Amino acid sequence: MATTKKASTTKKTTAPKKTVAKTTVTTAPTAATKNTFAGHIQQSVRSVTLWRALGAELVGTFLLAGVVIAGQGQPIFVLFALVGIILSIGAISGGHVNPAITIGALVTRRIGWLRAIGYIIAQLLGAALAYIVLSGFISGADAVSEAAAAYGQTAPTLFTAADVAKLGGKEIYIFLAELTGTAILGFAIANATRELQDRLAAAFTTGLGIFIALMIAVSAASYVGATAIINPALAISLHAYSWGSIWPFAIYAVAPVIGSVIGFVIFDVLRGKNTATTIK
Repeated sequence: MATTKKASTTKKTTAPKKTVAKTTVTTAPTAATKNTFAGHIQQSVRSVTLWRALGAELVGTFLLAGVVIAGQGQPIFVLFALVGIILSIGAISGGHVNPAITIGALVTRRIGWLRAIGYIIAQLLGAALAYIVLSGFISGADAVSEAAAAYGQTAPTLFTAADVAKLGGKEIYIFLAELTGTAILGFAIANATRELQDRLAAAFTTGLGIFIALMIAVSAASYVGATAIINPALAISLHAYSWGSIWPFAIYAVAPVIGSVIGFVIFDVLRGKNTATTIK
């Protein structure tokens, strides 16, 4: 009798897969990540290159203010002075020596904001220092004798801007003269920033730009008996600001800034894509 073996079926049971919960590991932000803004400031302040540039702007503005005072603001003197200054310090700081130009460069992203603030402070200090130094020399001059005074000789004085309060309602004309002159200068310097490989071309572009700007601005201002400066820092040296009225600040600080920005923007629009390198 045959024996029938029943095949035993073994049911294999698969162990349930263990589900591993995925956890997202978050790294705690480091101090550098938290203080990126402060870290950028600290890094910039510690930069020797920045301090050299600030020193160059202070010296350059001091020299420019001295020439303007000694040369009675004559455009031809300012032309050659600025060419020499650009050739001397242009490779270090760019040779702005004018807060309005620095703001124009900032708005069109040619320099960083921290460098721009430093430049403006250095320029204001350089212009003020020029006035202090030249005033010291004036105070050491000999007094005019009565005999010399009888022939019309007067004691030496520093060149200063005409009093805006005496314009008699013609402030808007000098405001427009400052704006126009600085727009011309800003246009020229916007072009000079593209000539970084040729320092001589950049220097003469800037010098001739300020010559044209001053010729137009000074002529326009003289029609109403005023003085054109087109440099907010040099306005300190020429005693152009007055706390008795808001017009001097509007004319010699606000108008040049607006004009400079207009000049930079117009050049960039006409030139096309801005390829200028931003200096932080």
